[in-house]
Amino acid sequence: MTAYAAAQLALAVPALVLFILNAVAGVFAVIVVGIPVLLLTIPATRWIADQHRSMAGRVLGTPIPRQYRPPRSGGALARLAGWASDPMTWRDQAWILAATTLGFALALTSVLLLVLVVTGALWWFGIEPIMRARCAMDRWFLSYGHAEVLEQRVQVLTETRAETLDHAAAELRRVERDLHDGAQARLVALSMTLGMADSMLESDPEKARRLVSEARATTTAAIGDLRSVVRGIHPPVLADRGLGGAIEALALDMSIPVEVTNRVGGRPPDPIESAVYFAVAECLANVVRHSGAGHAWITLTHAEGVLSAIVGDDGRGGADPQAGTGMLGVMRRLAAFDGTMRVSSPAGGPTVVTLEVPCALSSPKTMPSSEPA
Repeated sequence: MTAYAAAQLALAVPALVLFILNAVAGVFAVIVVGIPVLLLTIPATRWIADQHRSMAGRVLGTPIPRQYRPPRSGGALARLAGWASDPMTWRDQAWILAATTLGFALALTSVLLLVLVVTGALWWFGIEPIMRARCAMDRWFLSYGHAEVLEQRVQVLTETRAETLDHAAAELRRVERDLHDGAQARLVALSMTLGMADSMLESDPEKARRLVSEARATTTAAIGDLRSVVRGIHPPVLADRGLGGAIEALALDMSIPVEVTNRVGGRPPDPIESAVYFAVAECLANVVRHSGAGHAWITLTHAEGVLSAIVGDDGRGGADPQAGTGMLGVMRRLAAFDGTMRVSSPAGGPTVVTLEVPCALSSPKTMPSSEPA
């Protein structure tokens, strides 16, 4: 523990320097001068805070999570705006003030108890409570409390609920539009054709026969439109073969080779299964449209209560999930189930999209979705 105290003393000076630089650069950021400084000092501040999180976690016996928000894409100004809106950034600054005053005094006391021989007994009995007090202070500043976590959770649920309702309304409008423009229009044409055939049945049987043939073709097309709409709601292959089998079928329809590895032994709940299927489908569509890849791969796993789908390709990279509506839709779809999406896409590739949704699995369904008549 004394080594931790010495490390805390060593980091106190650079932490104080960073606090001063952050404050000065924040003032001058309005005239652009402070922006380059902040781009360096804030990550450095977070690095020092992470070292204290690690030490405090070891002393207290409980890991202290790193609770910064994901960085925003879009350049330096967007990154700075994301840091400024992150409450943990401001907690870091408050922590530096505490760490370089009260925290410094506690760490110094711990070191002095060891250095001064006459205080050996005090060191033996006093080092642990002093260091635990110092690390408890670090934990209080560098992690959210239970009440704050609940508040953030409520906020996230409120946002995802609104996004889910918007997405559901948009899906309903899409289904209505598809039915109106597709199947409904064909069924109206079918009714008119059959009416004409009925009126000509006695006067011109040959023409009535041709109209019946046209009606049969229209019926086939209408059935195809209805199947397409149903497939967009819940693909039959998903109900029949499960997530792994449905994604394998999806991969076979791709214009490039797609390798599928399925390590999911059971079935997730139907809504989650559907959400992950459509999320993977959107990722594969992006691979074909934008990546220029010659090969892609999908890995499905379930471990520690989390269903994971990793979609990768060997394309040019540089994918930005904020640039288009498709990946934003994937995020909204997964967020409704506490799911997340992470994208790693350096220039030159490869691009790897990781989709994760917490869920439990049921036993595999072996009964087919339809039975012979």
